[in-house]
Amino acid sequence: MRRLFHLLWHLWLTLDFFCAALFWQLITPDPVLRRQRFIRNSHRTAKRYLKAFRLTTKVFNPERLELLNQKSCLVVANHVSYIDIMVLSSIHPFVFITSVEMGANPFLGDITRMGGSLYTNRKTFVSLPQEIEKFAAAIRAGFNVVLFPEGTSTDGSDLRPFRSSLFETAIKANADILPVCIKYTKIDGEPRSEANRDLVCWYGDMSFTPHFMKLLGRSLEAEIHILEPIACGTQVKRQKLADEAYERLREEYLNQD
Repeated sequence: MRRLFHLLWHLWLTLDFFCAALFWQLITPDPVLRRQRFIRNSHRTAKRYLKAFRLTTKVFNPERLELLNQKSCLVVANHVSYIDIMVLSSIHPFVFITSVEMGANPFLGDITRMGGSLYTNRKTFVSLPQEIEKFAAAIRAGFNVVLFPEGTSTDGSDLRPFRSSLFETAIKANADILPVCIKYTKIDGEPRSEANRDLVCWYGDMSFTPHFMKLLGRSLEAEIHILEPIACGTQVKRQKLADEAYERLREEYLNQD
Protein backbone atom coordinates (compact mmCIF):
# COMPACT_ATOMS: atom_id res chain seq x y z
CA MET A 1 0.00 0.00 0.00
CA ARG A 2 2.84 2.41 0.82
CA ARG A 3 4.43 1.77 -2.56
CA LEU A 4 1.12 2.41 -4.32
CA PHE A 5 0.72 5.69 -2.44
CA HIS A 6 4.17 6.86 -3.47
CA LEU A 7 3.56 5.78 -7.06
CA LEU A 8 0.39 7.87 -7.23
CA TRP A 9 2.23 10.78 -5.61
CA HIS A 10 4.95 10.62 -8.27
CA LEU A 11 2.41 10.35 -11.07
CA TRP A 12 0.66 13.46 -9.78
CA LEU A 13 3.93 15.42 -9.56
CA THR A 14 4.92 14.31 -13.07
CA LEU A 15 1.55 15.39 -14.46
CA ASP A 16 1.87 18.74 -12.69
CA PHE A 17 5.39 19.17 -14.10
CA PHE A 18 4.29 18.49 -17.67
CA CYS A 19 1.19 20.67 -17.46
CA ALA A 20 3.20 23.64 -16.21
CA ALA A 21 5.95 23.07 -18.80
CA LEU A 22 3.44 22.79 -21.65
CA PHE A 23 1.80 26.01 -20.52
CA TRP A 24 5.10 27.90 -20.55
CA GLN A 25 6.01 26.38 -23.90
CA LEU A 26 2.75 27.55 -25.46
CA ILE A 27 2.93 31.14 -24.22
CA THR A 28 6.71 31.74 -24.41
CA PRO A 29 8.09 32.08 -27.96
CA ASP A 30 11.44 33.51 -26.81
CA PRO A 31 13.79 30.49 -26.34
CA VAL A 32 15.88 32.06 -23.56
CA LEU A 33 12.86 33.09 -21.51
CA ARG A 34 11.25 29.70 -22.17
CA ARG A 35 14.32 27.89 -20.81
CA GLN A 36 14.31 30.17 -17.76
CA ARG A 37 10.71 29.21 -17.08
CA PHE A 38 11.40 25.54 -17.72
CA ILE A 39 14.22 25.40 -15.17
CA ARG A 40 12.25 27.34 -12.57
CA ASN A 41 9.46 24.80 -13.00
CA SER A 42 12.00 21.98 -12.59
CA HIS A 43 13.39 23.65 -9.45
CA ARG A 44 9.88 23.88 -7.97
CA THR A 45 9.00 20.30 -8.87
CA ALA A 46 12.33 18.83 -7.72
CA LYS A 47 11.80 20.01 -4.14
CA ARG A 48 8.45 18.23 -4.13
CA TYR A 49 9.92 15.08 -5.71
CA LEU A 50 12.44 14.82 -2.88
CA LYS A 51 9.57 14.61 -0.43
CA ALA A 52 7.91 11.94 -2.54
CA PHE A 53 11.18 9.99 -2.58
CA ARG A 54 11.48 10.46 1.20
CA LEU A 55 14.89 11.92 0.48
CA THR A 56 16.41 14.34 2.98
CA THR A 57 19.42 16.42 2.00
CA LYS A 58 22.07 18.29 3.91
CA VAL A 59 23.91 21.04 2.03
CA PHE A 60 27.47 21.84 3.08
CA ASN A 61 28.85 25.32 2.37
CA PRO A 62 25.54 26.62 0.98
CA GLU A 63 26.96 30.16 0.96
CA ARG A 64 29.00 29.18 -2.12
CA LEU A 65 25.75 28.91 -4.06
CA GLU A 66 25.63 32.69 -3.94
CA LEU A 67 28.31 32.67 -6.62
CA LEU A 68 25.65 31.36 -9.01
CA ASN A 69 23.57 34.49 -8.48
CA GLN A 70 26.53 36.77 -9.17
CA LYS A 71 28.08 35.11 -12.21
CA SER A 72 26.95 32.12 -14.26
CA CYS A 73 29.16 29.05 -13.82
CA LEU A 74 29.82 25.63 -15.23
CA VAL A 75 28.84 23.27 -12.41
CA VAL A 76 30.51 19.84 -12.41
CA ALA A 77 29.25 16.95 -10.31
CA ASN A 78 29.66 13.22 -9.84
CA HIS A 79 26.85 11.07 -11.20
CA VAL A 80 25.28 7.81 -9.97
CA SER A 81 21.55 8.10 -10.67
CA TYR A 82 18.68 10.02 -12.22
CA ILE A 83 18.00 11.12 -8.64
CA ASP A 84 21.06 13.39 -8.95
CA ILE A 85 19.07 15.66 -11.27
CA MET A 86 16.36 16.18 -8.67
CA VAL A 87 18.87 16.67 -5.85
CA LEU A 88 20.71 19.39 -7.75
CA SER A 89 17.54 20.98 -9.15
CA SER A 90 16.18 21.28 -5.63
CA ILE A 91 18.98 23.66 -4.58
CA HIS A 92 19.06 25.90 -7.66
CA PRO A 93 17.47 26.27 -11.11
CA PHE A 94 20.04 24.56 -13.35
CA VAL A 95 20.39 23.69 -17.01
CA PHE A 96 21.71 20.13 -17.41
CA ILE A 97 23.86 18.71 -20.17
CA THR A 98 22.68 15.21 -21.02
CA SER A 99 23.18 12.74 -23.84
CA VAL A 100 21.27 12.57 -27.10
CA GLU A 101 20.47 8.98 -26.13
CA MET A 102 18.65 10.25 -23.05
CA GLY A 103 16.84 12.77 -25.22
CA ALA A 104 15.66 9.94 -27.46
CA ASN A 105 14.10 8.04 -24.55
CA PRO A 106 10.29 8.14 -24.94
CA PHE A 107 9.65 9.23 -21.34
CA LEU A 108 12.88 10.54 -19.84
CA GLY A 109 13.60 12.44 -23.05
CA ASP A 110 10.37 14.40 -22.70
CA ILE A 111 11.27 15.25 -19.11
CA THR A 112 14.73 16.49 -20.10
CA ARG A 113 13.35 18.62 -22.94
CA MET A 114 10.66 20.14 -20.73
CA GLY A 115 13.35 20.69 -18.10
CA GLY A 116 15.37 22.89 -20.46
CA SER A 117 18.28 20.46 -20.94
CA LEU A 118 21.07 20.73 -23.49
CA TYR A 119 22.28 17.67 -25.41
CA THR A 120 25.64 16.22 -26.35
CA ASN A 121 26.52 13.30 -28.60
CA ARG A 122 29.12 11.39 -26.62
CA LYS A 123 29.72 8.83 -29.38
CA THR A 124 31.06 11.23 -31.99
CA PHE A 125 33.32 14.28 -31.92
CA VAL A 126 32.07 15.73 -35.19
CA SER A 127 29.50 17.97 -33.51
CA LEU A 128 31.65 18.77 -30.46
CA PRO A 129 32.73 22.33 -31.44
CA GLN A 130 29.11 23.31 -32.14
CA GLU A 131 27.97 21.73 -28.87
CA ILE A 132 30.62 23.56 -26.85
CA GLU A 133 29.65 26.87 -28.42
CA LYS A 134 25.98 26.17 -27.66
CA PHE A 135 26.74 25.36 -24.02
CA ALA A 136 28.99 28.40 -23.66
CA ALA A 137 26.27 30.58 -25.17
CA ALA A 138 23.84 29.31 -22.53
CA ILE A 139 26.27 30.35 -19.77
CA ARG A 140 26.78 33.74 -21.39
CA ALA A 141 22.98 34.11 -21.51
CA GLY A 142 22.90 33.82 -17.70
CA PHE A 143 22.29 30.10 -17.16
CA ASN A 144 24.21 27.93 -14.71
CA VAL A 145 24.97 24.77 -16.66
CA VAL A 146 25.60 21.37 -15.03
CA LEU A 147 28.05 18.88 -16.52
CA PHE A 148 28.50 15.28 -15.36
CA PRO A 149 32.06 14.77 -16.67
CA GLU A 150 32.22 11.04 -15.92
CA GLY A 151 30.17 10.69 -19.09
CA THR A 152 27.63 8.32 -17.57
CA SER A 153 26.21 7.30 -14.21
CA THR A 154 28.19 4.79 -12.14
CA ASP A 155 27.78 2.29 -9.29
CA GLY A 156 29.03 4.91 -6.82
CA SER A 157 32.06 2.93 -5.64
CA ASP A 158 34.42 5.59 -6.99
CA LEU A 159 34.57 8.39 -9.54
CA ARG A 160 35.43 7.54 -13.11
CA PRO A 161 38.08 9.67 -14.82
CA PHE A 162 36.63 12.90 -16.17
CA ARG A 163 36.30 13.56 -19.87
CA SER A 164 37.98 16.88 -20.48
CA SER A 165 36.37 17.88 -23.80
CA LEU A 166 33.32 19.72 -22.43
CA PHE A 167 35.45 21.68 -19.93
CA GLU A 168 36.21 23.79 -22.99
CA THR A 169 32.75 25.25 -22.35
CA ALA A 170 34.03 27.14 -19.29
CA ILE A 171 36.97 28.50 -21.28
CA LYS A 172 34.77 29.68 -24.14
CA ALA A 173 32.34 31.34 -21.71
CA ASN A 174 35.11 32.64 -19.41
CA ALA A 175 33.14 31.09 -16.55
CA ASP A 176 34.30 29.73 -13.21
CA ILE A 177 33.77 26.05 -12.43
CA LEU A 178 31.81 25.11 -9.32
CA PRO A 179 32.39 21.48 -8.22
CA VAL A 180 29.47 19.85 -6.39
CA CYS A 181 29.79 16.45 -4.70
CA ILE A 182 26.68 14.32 -4.12
CA LYS A 183 26.82 11.52 -1.55
CA TYR A 184 23.93 9.15 -0.80
CA THR A 185 24.77 8.22 2.74
CA LYS A 186 21.82 6.14 3.97
CA ILE A 187 19.11 3.94 2.48
CA ASP A 188 16.24 2.98 4.77
CA GLY A 189 18.32 4.18 7.71
CA GLU A 190 21.26 1.91 6.85
CA PRO A 191 24.60 3.25 5.60
CA ARG A 192 24.97 2.91 1.86
CA SER A 193 27.09 -0.11 1.04
CA GLU A 194 27.82 -2.50 -1.79
CA ALA A 195 24.85 -4.57 -0.62
CA ASN A 196 22.22 -1.83 -0.98
CA ARG A 197 23.78 0.72 -3.35
CA ASP A 198 21.88 -0.53 -6.41
CA LEU A 199 18.64 0.68 -4.84
CA VAL A 200 19.74 4.25 -5.59
CA CYS A 201 22.55 3.88 -8.16
CA TRP A 202 21.30 3.52 -11.74
CA TYR A 203 23.98 2.56 -14.21
CA GLY A 204 25.04 0.18 -16.93
CA ASP A 205 22.17 -1.62 -18.62
CA MET A 206 19.68 -1.18 -15.75
CA SER A 207 16.12 -0.52 -16.93
CA PHE A 208 14.49 2.59 -15.55
CA THR A 209 11.05 1.28 -14.55
CA PRO A 210 12.14 -1.75 -12.44
CA HIS A 211 14.76 0.40 -10.69
CA PHE A 212 12.25 3.17 -10.02
CA MET A 213 9.69 0.71 -8.60
CA LYS A 214 12.25 -0.77 -6.20
CA LEU A 215 13.16 2.72 -4.99
CA LEU A 216 9.56 3.77 -4.31
CA GLY A 217 8.66 4.10 -0.64
CA ARG A 218 12.21 3.84 0.68
CA SER A 219 13.91 6.56 2.67
CA LEU A 220 17.14 8.15 1.51
CA GLU A 221 19.64 10.58 2.98
CA ALA A 222 22.08 12.58 0.89
CA GLU A 223 24.82 15.13 1.39
CA ILE A 224 25.51 17.92 -1.11
CA HIS A 225 28.98 19.41 -0.76
CA ILE A 226 29.52 22.72 -2.55
CA LEU A 227 33.28 22.94 -3.08
CA GLU A 228 35.55 25.91 -3.71
CA PRO A 229 35.09 27.33 -7.20
CA ILE A 230 37.86 26.89 -9.75
CA ALA A 231 38.81 30.10 -11.48
CA CYS A 232 38.91 29.88 -15.23
CA GLY A 233 40.23 32.04 -18.04
CA THR A 234 40.70 31.97 -21.76
CA GLN A 235 44.34 30.84 -21.48
CA VAL A 236 43.90 27.81 -19.21
CA LYS A 237 43.92 24.28 -20.66
CA ARG A 238 40.78 22.18 -20.39
CA GLN A 239 42.70 19.11 -19.22
CA LYS A 240 44.07 21.11 -16.30
CA LEU A 241 40.53 22.17 -15.35
CA ALA A 242 39.26 18.59 -15.63
CA ASP A 243 42.12 17.23 -13.51
CA GLU A 244 41.64 19.82 -10.76
CA ALA A 245 37.87 19.29 -10.64
CA TYR A 246 38.36 15.51 -10.54
CA GLU A 247 40.87 15.65 -7.70
CA ARG A 248 38.67 17.90 -5.58
CA LEU A 249 35.49 15.92 -6.15
CA ARG A 250 37.10 12.52 -5.66
CA GLU A 251 38.80 13.62 -2.44
CA GLU A 252 35.47 14.82 -1.05
CA TYR A 253 33.54 11.81 -2.33
CA LEU A 254 35.88 9.30 -0.68
CA ASN A 255 36.10 11.31 2.54
CA GLN A 256 34.28 9.32 5.20
CA ASP A 257 34.28 12.02 7.90
